[in-house]
Order: sequence, then structure tokens, then C-alpha cells
Amino acid sequence: MESGAGKHWTEEEVKALLSVWSEKNIRKQLHGTLRNKGIFIYIAKRLQELGVCRDWKQCRAKYKNLKYEYRTVKYAHNSGDVTKTMKFFHDLDAILRYEPDTQLAAEENGRCSATETQLNTSPTTDSTQ
Repeated sequence: MESGAGKHWTEEEVKALLSVWSEKNIRKQLHGTLRNKGIFIYIAKRLQELGVCRDWKQCRAKYKNLKYEYRTVKYAHNSGDVTKTMKFFHDLDAILRYEPDTQLAAEENGRCSATETQLNTSPTTDSTQ
């Protein structure tokens, strides 16, 4: 499954990316981490083991595009427009459903949970940056 720099992602490549992305430790490291080059280098290596030849920049770009498209479709569905769809919506929903992106507003006692989340990340997150 060879792929060059300018080629589109095949369905198999996206499925492989989603399988790596769905791992709990990967999701945990990606959430709330701004400088995530090290994580995407690791993801690219894992994909290479699965036969997907993509560099870390391509993996990060695909991750961002999938996440953006997912949120666009999710917002449309929440607004009542069920006509908007995407191919891997259910897979992404399973991965992204539990991201606490609205957690700050839900905090009852005013503590900043985003800071708590960052403090609870594993040491490997900091060393890969």
C-alpha cells in the first residue's frame, strides 16, 4: 500500500489511521496537546508497521481534516440537518465523543479542568514534544 506525498488517502489508509488514533493512550496524548509533533511521528511509525507510508505531517493534516469534517457534520446533526454526512462519521464519533471540549463550562466549582487534564497526562507526552 505505497503512497506518495501528493496522493489522496485511500480508505484502507484512513481506517489504519483511525485504528491507531482510537487507542486510548494516543487519544489521551492528542487531547489538549498543542505541540504534538512527537505524537504524530509515533503515529506515522505505527502506520508504517501497518503498511501505510505517510510522514508525520501528512498524518497530522489528515487528523485535522477528519476532525474538522466530523465537527461540521456533528454540528449540522445537532442543528437538525441530518442530510450532511461523512464516510467515517461513526468511527470518529466513537473516538471523539468523550473529548471534554465543553468541560470548562460544565465545571460547577469554577476549577479549570483543562489544566487538570494537562497535569494528569503521562510523562511521555512531554518528552515527545
